[in-house]
Amino acid sequence: MENSFNKQMLKRITILAVVIAFLFSLDAVRIFDISVIKGAEYSAKAESQQLSDTEIEAKRGSIYDCDGNVLAQSATTWDVFIDPSNITDNNRDTLVDGLSEILDFDDEEKAKLLENTKKDTQYVKIAEQVENDIKEEIFTFKVENTLANCIGTEQNTKRYYPYGEFASSVLGFTGDDNQGLYGLELYYEDELRGTNGRIVTVKDAQKHDLPTDYETSIDAIDGNSLVLTINQNIQYTLEKNLRTTLEEYQCKGAYGVVMNCKTGAVLAMASLPDFNCNEPYELTYDKVINELEEITDKDEKAKETSNQIQNQWMNFTVAGTYEPGSVYKTFMASAALEENIVSLDTTYNCTGSIQVEDYRMNCHYHQGHGLQTLSQGLANSCNPFFITIGQKTGVHNYFKYLKAFGFTEKTGIDLPGEAKSQYYREEQYGIVELSSAAFGQSNNLTPIQICSGICAIANGGTLVKPYVVDHIIDSNGNTVKKTTPTEVRRVISEDTSEKVRTMMKGVVDNGTGKNGYVAGYRVGGKTGTSTKLAESQGDKTKYIVSFAAIAPSDDPEVAMLIIVDEPNQDLGGGALCAPVAAQVVEVCMQELNIEPVYDEDETKNLPIDTPMLIGKTVDDAKQTAQASNLKCRIIGDGETVIRQSPSSSSKIPVNGTVILYTEKTEKSTVEVPDFSGLTISQANSLAADYNLNIEISGNNLSNAAVVAYRQSVEPQTSVEAGAVITVSFKNINSVLD
Repeated sequence: MENSFNKQMLKRITILAVVIAFLFSLDAVRIFDISVIKGAEYSAKAESQQLSDTEIEAKRGSIYDCDGNVLAQSATTWDVFIDPSNITDNNRDTLVDGLSEILDFDDEEKAKLLENTKKDTQYVKIAEQVENDIKEEIFTFKVENTLANCIGTEQNTKRYYPYGEFASSVLGFTGDDNQGLYGLELYYEDELRGTNGRIVTVKDAQKHDLPTDYETSIDAIDGNSLVLTINQNIQYTLEKNLRTTLEEYQCKGAYGVVMNCKTGAVLAMASLPDFNCNEPYELTYDKVINELEEITDKDEKAKETSNQIQNQWMNFTVAGTYEPGSVYKTFMASAALEENIVSLDTTYNCTGSIQVEDYRMNCHYHQGHGLQTLSQGLANSCNPFFITIGQKTGVHNYFKYLKAFGFTEKTGIDLPGEAKSQYYREEQYGIVELSSAAFGQSNNLTPIQICSGICAIANGGTLVKPYVVDHIIDSNGNTVKKTTPTEVRRVISEDTSEKVRTMMKGVVDNGTGKNGYVAGYRVGGKTGTSTKLAESQGDKTKYIVSFAAIAPSDDPEVAMLIIVDEPNQDLGGGALCAPVAAQVVEVCMQELNIEPVYDEDETKNLPIDTPMLIGKTVDDAKQTAQASNLKCRIIGDGETVIRQSPSSSSKIPVNGTVILYTEKTEKSTVEVPDFSGLTISQANSLAADYNLNIEISGNNLSNAAVVAYRQSVEPQTSVEAGAVITVSFKNINSVLD
């Protein structure tokens, strides 16, 4: 019996041992699975529950103009988030109502916030890039309502452009994540963005952050900043005049680029219609907005709206191509002179057209210019003359200079999206193609290529690489990179350069570019028109017109190209683009401290300093004014002058009128009339009727043919009698050359 009992006990012990061994095996397998097979996974989960890893975004570098004015900068903002795991039914309504009011949520946004408070998570972002005052208001709210564990803020940055649309096609813009999407913001993304930092914080069992002793941080490294070659005053003048032309003539576009012809530095660049860098998805051109409103189909309207938004982002001066038209004649002349195929004395008798195989190619002046020298041919923009020059030059030499001036390759400017020119290869030219190309048709080039080529003519014959960023500085202001002007190649000799510059001055003095005239500065230029055959329909011909300019022509500092695309009137570059160039040239000369040098005729028309007449008797004042070639108008019955307009030392035109007050009466005021469309003599007569003085600006080379198109004071503005109004004149009877 005892033996049987022992056997039973042994059996039970054996079974128990097996069970225990099995259980230990399961535990061992489980431990192995947790620690080895799934060790990394569980370790990451534990770490995520114990650690808070927050990224600190680096501050994006700023962008400055050449004088240090801020064009783009980043400022600290805040993202707002909630922790639904700490939100209860007791505090939910307070949180939702308070945050909705502070963040100015509408009903839909408030409902979404309420829904987010019930999510099974510890983090939901509810607002991005709020300003510091909102962040402070949220902090006060959560402290006062014991919601510190429910609401949090994270540092972020927002990009600001203080001048909105200013230089937008150059600057570009950033996305919601502060990443550059366009323009310099995109091209220099690696320099501007910096390196983000991190803060790693340990949490306790209740998921609260432990003291900073347990915190590890890696500082963010702010991005570098760009200092541009762009001059704010030149850029402003370019944009202002292009915008006026764009709106007045309801153009498809208006573009311009201004360069230091000796270094390649871009002083100004604009492509209109443009956009507000702070709101890049909003359309800005009323013509486009009105056209979109007429589209009734929803899908078509959405598609066209998207197209127009992208169109206003496009920097046509770099990313667009066009047929340069007669501006190209400056390069054709340069090639022919350099190869000794023509001289300044070469003549041609223009009859109004020329036969090239089966094609009759017309001159814009159908009656014919008659016998001309080369200089006269350029001034008159005579197509048949330059067709013969192109034929004499030959295909090989033509293509040689097409390449030499850089028209077969990208310029390499530091802006994104530079287009590739479209041109005939050397083996593709026949006599017709060569003849057409000789006066600027057939080949499609970029504006920045043309302006760079004009720089080569202006600077003595060397092609220079255009650039927009002068140097790059770090967050401490130290220069880390400096752009060195790059000479690409010598294209023409200094002698040829001088000859073509002289010819270009003749275009402004005596030819199609008279509206480019600026008193005191020797301006050279060339007008151009090209027909947009692919976009012309029926009787409606579409044009793109232009004007290239250099100044001062005897020793140029700047070169520029102004383009107007599809104006609503058949006017050439001389009427639409040259006046813009004249305004920009004048500001360029002032910014570069180039003193004007007036010839004898210009000196006679310069405004003079108004003499001091206060305190003089009326008779003495009249004599003093007369000695200065000025007239007087007396207000009052007193014997002594007690006030005058204009004030002493201010500028007044010769033969102008000074208003003299002899009694303490209120100033005599007048409403400025509208001078637009008047000739110089008509404008002077109208100004005299209103007791005003006008200073003549712009083209006065052929007084009878020019009319006023702009004035310094808007019509119907109240001013004091005797005030000086600057009135600009231009010839609107320019040719489509």
